Amino acid sequence: MDQIAINTSQNVNINFTLAGIGERILAFFIDLIIKGFYVFVLFWVMRNILDYSDFTRGMDGWSLSAFILIITFPIHIYTLVLETIMEGQTFGKKLMKIKVVKIDGYQAGFGDYLMRWIFRLVDIYSNSGIVGIITMVASKNHQRLGDIATGTAVISLKNNVNISHTILEQLKEDYVPTFPQVILLSDNDIRIIKENFQKALKSDDRQIINRLTARIVEILKLEPDSIPFTQRQFIRVVIKDYNFYTGKDS
Repeated sequence: MDQIAINTSQNVNINFTLAGIGERILAFFIDLIIKGFYVFVLFWVMRNILDYSDFTRGMDGWSLSAFILIITFPIHIYTLVLETIMEGQTFGKKLMKIKVVKIDGYQAGFGDYLMRWIFRLVDIYSNSGIVGIITMVASKNHQRLGDIATGTAVISLKNNVNISHTILEQLKEDYVPTFPQVILLSDNDIRIIKENFQKALKSDDRQIINRLTARIVEILKLEPDSIPFTQRQFIRVVIKDYNFYTGKDS
């Protein structure tokens, strides 16, 4: 499987498996089925319950087109809305366990999802998906034009442990946290810290531990001399404190 190295906000490279073209196509068709089901239910209700003819009686062609556009509007913004609120996933992508991410390591924002959504007109709808497939095959990171324009890629989550699992730590009932500043971190920050810390411990890579420590100290605005722990103890405490304050306790 092809992989992509993403430089995270902690300035550490992590390899992710790129989503296959087949997975992306299947996710698209799953979403298409969901949208088709919505249209079916919508027009069934209009015809059998609300009497569709009452709404359209006397409408000219333009008015009828506008009416249809309005009632089907949710399917047109389906991808944009879901990728925005589900952080790079639609229901189809979620079922296929794939996700849109920024190559530079930052979280994709609404502007990125909007640009990808607009480019779907070129990548998918204007040519039955031919342009999108060709660019995904030809590009290094399986990117369609919308991905290239926004600096995003679609990765597979199948071989990665879910974020909500990787950040969990066993906490004792009487655990007392040390650094309330950990709330400045995000789930993704903690996942990255924990993954790289575990890798560094296995290989005894002190350089990564030093870099992780320095980055955490910077984000939490701590004075290095005031930390009463070794670097390894400090990172463990930060992870546990985050779990304590966010309630993510297994």
